[in-house]
Amino acid sequence: MSGVGPVEPGEGTHVQQPSPAPQFTPQRDSPAPLGRLLGEHRRAAVAAGVAAALLAGGGYLYATRPQPPPAAAPPYPSQVVDIRYLSETVSRDSAEAAAFRFDITLSVLSGPPVTVTAITQPYAGLFVTASPAPPFRTEAGSSRKVTITLRATDCGKIPGNAGLPFLDVTLRNTRAIQTHSFILGSRYALDLSHALRAACGAI
Repeated sequence: MSGVGPVEPGEGTHVQQPSPAPQFTPQRDSPAPLGRLLGEHRRAAVAAGVAAALLAGGGYLYATRPQPPPAAAPPYPSQVVDIRYLSETVSRDSAEAAAFRFDITLSVLSGPPVTVTAITQPYAGLFVTASPAPPFRTEAGSSRKVTITLRATDCGKIPGNAGLPFLDVTLRNTRAIQTHSFILGSRYALDLSHALRAACGAI
């Protein structure tokens, strides 16, 4: 055989066509399996439940925490004021024949300051003045000397024997305003009776 030409396939052979090149098809993300989605949802729900429980527990502990006791209210002024009779201070003369002047001490034992806003007495025939004149204030733990002057203005309304005379003192502090009757004792009663007899003659 001579010449150059295409080689014929031999007996028993087949011509094989080249297989086509593989085509690249972009793959889309496959959806997550249902089980994985449920697991993530369950974890999120559990985390939210734990957070809610912690918040609820914290709120309960805050609401039930021990509360500090409330501040004690200050005392009523009449509970902390003490008034004592000292003595008659000025001898009566013709100019002051109808007057009786005496000293007291007013002490505030504790609590906030106390202000005296008025000083009176029960007899209609006596006129009362005080020095210092109300209102005046006294601090806790201190005492103040007060001079009281009683002047007879109507002897017909003054009893002949002042058995248990007292002073009505109006007191004020941050708790309350009170009018309290202070009995100054037997020595004051005796001195006042003598003064009233001298002022009103035959009383």
